[in-house]
Amino acid sequence: MLPKFLGYGFAAGSCLALAACAPMVATSPSTIEATQPNTASRRIQILTPTAIKLDTGYSRTLPDKSVWSKAGRVPQGDVYRPVGTIFTIEGRQVHEAYLIIHNQTLVGFYLPGEQNYSPLSAAVPLNLGESE
Repeated sequence: MLPKFLGYGFAAGSCLALAACAPMVATSPSTIEATQPNTASRRIQILTPTAIKLDTGYSRTLPDKSVWSKAGRVPQGDVYRPVGTIFTIEGRQVHEAYLIIHNQTLVGFYLPGEQNYSPLSAAVPLNLGESE
């Protein structure tokens, strides 16, 4: 009888472990219209640290004084990649992410590795400045 009991315990433990897994980052295919290579990329700077709550339950902070270079545009807004660092978002997996900004508001992320758009359910206002 003990082995049967252990089997049920293992099955229950496995179910709990699967339920504890983080959700996947929601995405949809997107193609970026790249900034022209012969023009200077516009750079912006985050002026105040900005906390972002992801739909996956994880959170990220955009650090103050971080600089972002315009990489192009998607239908949802302008795409900015970090300068001198890598920015990631997390769900079941970790994804490199660029910011998608529309009217000084973060509306989602462009995932360059997968060429996908990942929306935020609640847009986040940003305190932005121009960077040299």
